[in-house]
Amino acid sequence: MMANNEQVKAAAALAAAQAKKAAEHNTETLLEPTTAPTNGGGPLGQLQSTSATSSTHTLASEHSHHSSTHSHQTVLPHHPQQSHPGIHHRAYHPDPEVLYHDSGIDYNHVLMNRNASAAKCYEDALRYEPGTIISSAGALVTSSGKKTGRSPKDKRIVDEPSTSNDIWWGPVNTKLSEHAFLINHERAVDYLNTRERLYVFDGYAGWDPKYRIKIRVVCARAYHSLFMRNMLIRPTDDELEDYGEPDFTILNAGAFPANRYTTGMTSTTSVAINFRRKEMVILGTEYAGEMKKGVFTIMHYLMPKAGVLSLHSSANQGEDGDVSLFFGLSGTGKTTLSADPRRHLIGDDEHCWSDTGVFNIEGGCYAKCIDLTEEKEPEIFGAIRYGAVLENVVLDEDTRQVDYNDCSLTENTRCAYPIEYIPNALIPCIGGHPKNIILLTCDAFGVLPPVSKLTPAQAMYHFISGYTAKIAGTEEGVTEPEATFSACFGQPFLVLHPTKYATMLAEKIEQHKSDVWLINTGWNGGAHGSANGSRISLKYSRAIIDAIHAGELKDENQVEFVRDPVFGLAIPTRVRNVPDHVLNPKQAWGRETAAFDATVNKLATLFTANFEKFKSEASEEVLMAGPRV
Repeated sequence: MMANNEQVKAAAALAAAQAKKAAEHNTETLLEPTTAPTNGGGPLGQLQSTSATSSTHTLASEHSHHSSTHSHQTVLPHHPQQSHPGIHHRAYHPDPEVLYHDSGIDYNHVLMNRNASAAKCYEDALRYEPGTIISSAGALVTSSGKKTGRSPKDKRIVDEPSTSNDIWWGPVNTKLSEHAFLINHERAVDYLNTRERLYVFDGYAGWDPKYRIKIRVVCARAYHSLFMRNMLIRPTDDELEDYGEPDFTILNAGAFPANRYTTGMTSTTSVAINFRRKEMVILGTEYAGEMKKGVFTIMHYLMPKAGVLSLHSSANQGEDGDVSLFFGLSGTGKTTLSADPRRHLIGDDEHCWSDTGVFNIEGGCYAKCIDLTEEKEPEIFGAIRYGAVLENVVLDEDTRQVDYNDCSLTENTRCAYPIEYIPNALIPCIGGHPKNIILLTCDAFGVLPPVSKLTPAQAMYHFISGYTAKIAGTEEGVTEPEATFSACFGQPFLVLHPTKYATMLAEKIEQHKSDVWLINTGWNGGAHGSANGSRISLKYSRAIIDAIHAGELKDENQVEFVRDPVFGLAIPTRVRNVPDHVLNPKQAWGRETAAFDATVNKLATLFTANFEKFKSEASEEVLMAGPRV
């Protein structure tokens, strides 16, 4: 018995010594800097898989390693209990550059899914993301959490010497110091490194191989992975195998808040872009649209430097190869009017115009779903099926049918789906030089004509202005429309000064002899809320677009135009299938000529006041193209 006790004591002492030695070894390992990547990933480390669909990597001893630290929690029946990896602390170093290069995603401590298939994303979202279900049409229905829209006030651009002079600083692009960005970066990486599983999606932005950029997204939610699988251009197996290092990396740690006390932060949400480090960091918001528009912001900076004009527009192409661009803010009919069954859709939101033509930036569409019906938007309705992501919608618990009229969660209900889900999509999404450029506005004042032809200088002026009008709220006695201006019809995503984009647009219009049209889809015969004012019929707007595509309004020698005295717009006197009196807004107002004159002068004054901030960068010709009050 004594011998056995001595053997036990000796064995225990040996085990204790081995445990102490192992602990010391692990501590040393955790304090060592991250090994430099050898197969892409920049500061993020090396990916372990090159499968084009779904690939998983895990440490062999992962389950035994975590079993002792497993924490018990209440889970739903279809959510298996999970283990949680420990937090691995790095040694503190006073130099932020050293900390940055020492920080990276630890691919050896998590389940890693690279370019996960739609099926894999469905499976994981349903299993690990409470509240996620499948709609009756087969789409994945999920929630973006507290934030159901973008957070423009929390967007930051890093101010550093190599890019500072290029950026249009102000309310749209708020400065963030390099040091503050590194704090956010470290915070995001530390959060992602504590997740049970991560998703990496490697894709492209831009269909033209000459100008496309490689985007890597690292995220913790399967919903986000599927979203970017739809919105980026998916690489082929061979392209993925040779992908190498990304040109830009998005770290989405949106479920973890930013530290609002960090210099430059005003809330627990932060969407920060660092052009020198080629990274975007998301904290404090799980709204997937931040990734989409982050890529667009990146393209708005990189493409003009390559001589390519980035545009917030939709685009389609006719059977003869003629391309049309559509610009317009929310509510102007951009999506509706560009979705033409007789023309091929190049894209619905983001494009570039290069020396060879236009190309779509995205691999999918991100459509609004509020009040969606099959009758009004059959293409979008049909695209909501297996593989699509539905955000923040309400559906019937029993039938799983979506109620698109229900805005109790948000009015910004959305669906993300691959562009090939649109039957008449042009793939690859590349077209020639635009023959027609259409600027859409919803003028609730009722004084702009349903259609007018613009000179190149007028095109620049109205492109920079980006005008539309919002209808006033339902408060008693409040019926005045509110003018809204968004430079280049996409001000929140601009990086350079608006005149830079406008100058490039004017040069391309001149070079390729594109015709530019201003189309009002708003009110006619009076302002919104007036006795005689009414919304211009959609069939009239479609007839105008058809006439433009048919070339019926192109030649001023064959079509009679009258000149508007205030805005200087050339208004056609006749358009097939549109009543003549509708075309001239002053005639449409009838006897209310004094009211019309007062209203048109009011709108002209608003245009002039808005353009004040652009005067210093605009040419005299562009300034003269504005309204005369």
